[in-house]
Amino acid sequence: MSKIVTRFPPSPTGHLHIGGARTALFNWLYARHNQGTFILRIEDTDTERSTREMTDSILEAMDWLGLDWDEGPYFQSRRFALYQEQIEALLQSGRAYYCRCTPEEVEAMRQEARQKGEKPKYNGRCRDLDLGPGPGRVVRLKAPLSGQTVFQDLIKGANAVDNRELDDFILRRADNTPTYNLAVVVDDALMGITCILRGDDHISNTPKQVMLYQALGFALPDFGHVPMILGPDKKRLSKRHGAMSVLEYREQGYLPEALINYLVRLGWSHGDQELFEPKELVDKFSLNNLGKSACIFNLEKLDWVNSQHIKNKQPAELAGALLSRLHKKGLPEIDRGYAEKIVPLLQPRVRTLEQLAEQATFFALPDQDLDYDRELLENYFTVEIKGYLQELLAELKRLDEFSQSGLEDLVAGFLKERGIKFKLLAQPIRIALTGKKASPGLFETMEVLGRERVTNRLSRVLEMLDANRISSGKVGDSYGI
Repeated sequence: MSKIVTRFPPSPTGHLHIGGARTALFNWLYARHNQGTFILRIEDTDTERSTREMTDSILEAMDWLGLDWDEGPYFQSRRFALYQEQIEALLQSGRAYYCRCTPEEVEAMRQEARQKGEKPKYNGRCRDLDLGPGPGRVVRLKAPLSGQTVFQDLIKGANAVDNRELDDFILRRADNTPTYNLAVVVDDALMGITCILRGDDHISNTPKQVMLYQALGFALPDFGHVPMILGPDKKRLSKRHGAMSVLEYREQGYLPEALINYLVRLGWSHGDQELFEPKELVDKFSLNNLGKSACIFNLEKLDWVNSQHIKNKQPAELAGALLSRLHKKGLPEIDRGYAEKIVPLLQPRVRTLEQLAEQATFFALPDQDLDYDRELLENYFTVEIKGYLQELLAELKRLDEFSQSGLEDLVAGFLKERGIKFKLLAQPIRIALTGKKASPGLFETMEVLGRERVTNRLSRVLEMLDANRISSGKVGDSYGI
């Protein structure tokens, strides 16, 4: 078998979105699985809408996803001479011709065909006039008038189109720019692309491109058209379904390997396995397991996949992301070692890195900046509980081993001596330390916070309660500094 060469050809008229990322992923995996070559080509022939900003965004998204390329990025805008050379070759061989028909005339031809119940298309008026170049003239392919154009789709199987359904489509516009189909075929042929995997919204272009390969004398590559990604309403995926650009998923706290994992499962399977690491995907990927049916995008499933990848990470792998996100929230810088202790407490509880940072906020806040809701203080801190907390605070300051086990033993003895239940003090302590009713395990949280933060926060709450004469029953404003 010849060496596999695949490509991904995004247009820099917008950011890289989910559909394009999945196409890139399938081509990348197929090349990597077969020790082939993966080429990146920027299709920027639409000079009015293509921007450097979008190109940079696409490259950044590809880099973040880990979809490295072996060649490129090539830019179509810099390859116009190659396209013109191939168009001239078609003209010289009689496989293409100049056409002087205006867009209005062509539309009139189509309208006339519709009225007759025929296929609306260009009628070949200039096909045999042997025209030369001139103002406003386009170049058209002299397509076969009979027979079929056939290709074998790697996913959908044999495909044949009656040539009478097609027309002499344009290769070069009146402004001398090449059309999409011409540029794509020339690039794919000259770059040695052996396999083209793309969305099935492109399948209507394939017969035209097969004609061009044949007219130019190039060997046909393999074509594979993967089903579209649909929203829950079975319509084409869009922002209304929650779809965002790849970089927006990064900003919201999704891991690149989780997004890769989710995207590959939109149209590919390996038994019942749901979770994959990128290296594992390279080993197991096969075109035989690509599905033929449209896939439904499910944000909840993506969240689940992301949560599983977060759980499977070592704390040191997530500490940097946590520190970065806390910094973006304007929180004071914390020690990396402290961050690595925080992460394991929150990994089982979060779906995204953004949630990780949100739930870690109370760990990073300076003690004096932690806010308390007055209602929580009034509901949970009675005079009796204040007394217990003052006694417990004194013992916490004297505790030799400020660890989870040491704290559990201390509190167990404290409760036994006074004949009270843990639930009486658990929520008041949690609120004092975190400002919230929910947190990771209390003793694990206390160990990570450390003696100084724990005793400072308990002392501060007790001082606030005394200063504001909180008892119970009345709801007021929040407490801060």
